[in-house]
Parts: sequence; structure tokens; C-alpha cells
Amino acid sequence: MDIKQLRYFIAIAEEKNITAAANRLHMSQPPLSMQLKQLEEELGVKLIERNGKSMELTDKGVVLYQHALHLVNSLEEVKNELIETEEGKKGVLSVGINTLSIPGFSDMLVSFHKKYPLVTLKIVQNDSFYLSEMVRSRGIELAFVRLPLEHRGLAYHHLFHEPFVFVTRESVESISLEEITELPLIIPSTEGLGSYNTILNAFSKQQLKPHSIAECSDMHVLMDLVSNGIGATIVPKSVMDVYGNSKLFSIPIKDVNLYSSVGIIWLEQHFTSAPARNFITLVKETTN
Repeated sequence: MDIKQLRYFIAIAEEKNITAAANRLHMSQPPLSMQLKQLEEELGVKLIERNGKSMELTDKGVVLYQHALHLVNSLEEVKNELIETEEGKKGVLSVGINTLSIPGFSDMLVSFHKKYPLVTLKIVQNDSFYLSEMVRSRGIELAFVRLPLEHRGLAYHHLFHEPFVFVTRESVESISLEEITELPLIIPSTEGLGSYNTILNAFSKQQLKPHSIAECSDMHVLMDLVSNGIGATIVPKSVMDVYGNSKLFSIPIKDVNLYSSVGIIWLEQHFTSAPARNFITLVKETTN
């Protein structure tokens, strides 16, 4: 007994006539009659009572019809779900986001959810270095990161770049790196990682050394420290837009080309799920 035989049996049970059932199945009558006979012989029970041209289910036929209907419908549901999963309409999408925040990230998620409401989203926040390691180990599929970053073995799509700004409680028109060295500075990252190196390298190129009093990768805590006068900081402009408050001022840094580049990464030359491919497409369409 297989699914094909069950489909044949369902058609006979519902049409109550072998000719009508054969027409419904787009096949000739003799093979269909043979399939019914083989099914009854295999099960060792009579499934159909013939009354002239009409066919009625026996009590055992009713039992088989109910189970056959359930099995065939379940199989169709499985097929549909597999198709939806392959098309990215269902499944799980795990995305990482840099701790310095990414402008428009929430809008991208909202747009994706509206288009693919059955895809479960899992969001992870961490430093770009750790996010890239998670992508490599397949802990997540995609990640929004900030350069510089070693992305060998990773596909990278550039989204945009933005300037770093000096954040403090005092308003001035602009400030130089040399002037910043005279002030207590909180670095918005961890030593050895992306933004930390970008900021320190900018000072180093001018043979300057910042007066670093702390490192902090949590933007809420960082802005609270600056708001309370513990020190100032240097962050990408969008971070100030997201985490800043009325006590803080965003000051342009003059005489330096200090920018943060943002992009999305995923494993190169490896399988990428349909939801991930759909999300990458949406991101590219949104940012182009």
C-alpha cells in the first residue's frame, strides 16, 4: 500500500463510481479497478460494496478512507511547507548587529517581517570581530559589521560610511585630535578590535596619544558615563543619533579623515538559507 493507491481509493470512495473516479484521476478504468483489487487483497478485507454502478464503503472502507484522507492531506502540507521553506517564506534567520548600532537596521527587520511573517528572527548583538567569528562557526548566518575587520572567507557587501564625532557635555563648533588629547576619553570598544583600532590609529598618524581613562562597548553605559561628566568619547555619528540625549553635544572632528564603514557579511562559497538570501536582497534594495 502506497500513497498513490490511497489517492486512487479516496477518488473511488468520493465519486462512488469507478468510471467517474477514473476520469477524475485522468486514467482508464481497468488499471484503477486492478489497483482497488490489489489493495483489498493486500489488506485482506473488503473495502467497497458494489451495488450496480454505485459503490459504497464497507465499515472497514470507511476506516481506511478516514486515515487515507489524513495521510494524503498531511503529505500535501509537508510538500507545501518544504516549498515555502525553500522559497524562504518559512524558517529561522539569525542576524548579528554591531554594538555600535546600525542606522536603519530596525526598519530593515520590519520590512522583512512584513514580507516574510513566518520566518523567525534571532538577533545577536556583539563586537564586529566576534560577529565575524560567529558567522564563520555558523552560529549566525549574517552580520552587520563595522570595518576594519578581517573578512577572509566571508562575503562582504558595503552599505555606507559615516564620520566619527566627538561627544561631550560642552558645545563647541569643532575640535581637533590634538585638543582631544587634553581631555579624558572613553574608547567605545575593546582593545584590539575594530573601532578601538580605528580611533587609536587616527591619533597615532598625527603622533598623538589620547588620554584614555576607560573602554566601554555598551553604548547605553558609555553615554551615561559621558552625560555624568566622567569623560568624553568618539563614536560614529549614527551612534550619537540613537543613544545621545539632551545633555550631550556631537562635535565634528577637524583635520582628520575619520570614518566608519558599515557592511553586511555572510559565509562565502557556503550554503546560505533562503531566508538569508531574501534578507540580503532586501538589504541591497533598501540601501542602493
